[in-house]
Amino acid sequence: MRPYFDPDYENFSQWINPPRVCIDNVTCNDCTLVKVDSVNKPGILLEVVQVLSDLDLAISKAYITSDGTWFMDVFHVTDQQGRKITEKKTIDYIEKALGPESLKADSWPGKSVGMHSFGNHIAIELIGTDRPGLLSEIFAVLANQHCNVVAAEVWTHKMRVACVIYINDEATSEPMKEPSHMCTMEEQLRNVLRGCGDDVKGSCTSFSIGSTHVDRRLHQLMLADKDYEGYGGAIEEKDDMLFRPVITIDQCEDKGYSVVNIKCKDRSKLLFDIVCTLTDMQFVVSHASVSSDGPYGVQELYIRHKDGKILDSKDEKERVIKCLEAAILRRVSEGFSLEICARDRVGLLSDVTRVLREYGLSVLRADVTTIGEKAMNVFYVRDPSGNPVDMKTIEALRQEIGHTVMLNVKRVPSTTKSPEASGWAKTSFSFGNLFGKFLS
Repeated sequence: MRPYFDPDYENFSQWINPPRVCIDNVTCNDCTLVKVDSVNKPGILLEVVQVLSDLDLAISKAYITSDGTWFMDVFHVTDQQGRKITEKKTIDYIEKALGPESLKADSWPGKSVGMHSFGNHIAIELIGTDRPGLLSEIFAVLANQHCNVVAAEVWTHKMRVACVIYINDEATSEPMKEPSHMCTMEEQLRNVLRGCGDDVKGSCTSFSIGSTHVDRRLHQLMLADKDYEGYGGAIEEKDDMLFRPVITIDQCEDKGYSVVNIKCKDRSKLLFDIVCTLTDMQFVVSHASVSSDGPYGVQELYIRHKDGKILDSKDEKERVIKCLEAAILRRVSEGFSLEICARDRVGLLSDVTRVLREYGLSVLRADVTTIGEKAMNVFYVRDPSGNPVDMKTIEALRQEIGHTVMLNVKRVPSTTKSPEASGWAKTSFSFGNLFGKFLS
């Protein structure tokens, strides 16, 4: 007879040693310190980084260690305007999401924090070969099928496009339930993704009910699609050379780690994109340091496979480097961002993307959100030739969309030289000094 094991036993240490979160606005003059101490568990680093990223907090520095049974993190954060985090609502959210309050969640441990939930909806996941006007065709199908788009996120990279779109029924604001309606919509979306039949890598359409973390799901879709192996055409290849990160992988054999060094143009959610990809590739980040060097972000991560092994082959190292490079570049955009605010209605996105298509603008990324009756949409666009969008085109676009729509046009900051072009080879700061302190 087998001995009885209480199923809650392995979680016992988490209950007697609940997570501790400290929001420190005193130590540093120019940023807030978010300190997290907790019993170590799988995926905890991604959970913490995900919470901070979902709040659009900028992480200028971070020190991470999670070897053995304990997890300790210190993040230097500001809001998008470079200010400390002083709003009580934001501080309460961080403490609740990462502190002892999180133990009350039914799904603890291993809960998913920061889920993007939009009420009653169906989530559509699409991936296929990108082409001019594709987004317009997708939204036209949804409008013709009387679907209301509640929210959506669209990424493009290496001539591939991935979308997560939340929809509900126009008449009832409930998820569609008629199987024939769903089949018709799925078939039409698949036909749109197939395009002219030159989709070498194939396409995929799937439906699900419930919530998912949109950014992480997009990373998973593109990673599974192997966009890191794709060819992006002359314009995208040129962009990749300008933005290309410098990534090296070394061995710390005496401690049993592979050491990933990354330097690239710093931007919002950079750490999330890197940790998310390593987690989905079944790696554990045991230690890390994150800092800024002028316009660049510098990261040093000590990683192992989940089974404790290090990266021991050249092919595996090259694959990890390619996957991390793709994860960093997927969110990079150049050109203009068009911020569109209007009263929400079925067909709005179809109309807006049709106008973008008619004026020859390529959509690199899109972020669609509905707040009450207001649609808040951001499109990152550029000329298909890779040139900056002409302001005459922007003015014509403004007239075409209509005066009832608020259109704010912003120029996305131009690229700096790639770290490689600026002569950087490896990170100047080493985590080794702190590393010995935690492991000795």
